Amino acid sequence: MDKAYFILGFFFIVVAIPVIFGVVGEAHRRHMKFKEKQLQAISNETAEKAAQYAAQTQRLEQRVRVLERIVTDRGAHVADEIEKLRDAPLN
Repeated sequence: MDKAYFILGFFFIVVAIPVIFGVVGEAHRRHMKFKEKQLQAISNETAEKAAQYAAQTQRLEQRVRVLERIVTDRGAHVADEIEKLRDAPLN
């Protein structure tokens, strides 16, 4: 009986533990590979959104510049035109 426990313990140490560590190690490697791909996809999506926001911000800044130019270049004329429209009779 003592010999059976020795053989069982020897088998467990020599075969079972390395197999278990091998399986767990491979599962961990696959999980890490999956997480890396997931992070790469999120990173690409974030970069694309940042580029879209930058383009939208640039368009809005250009529009504001045009409006500022209209107001500063024709500020007095615009005020006169608004006053003329207020005084004009409604049809």
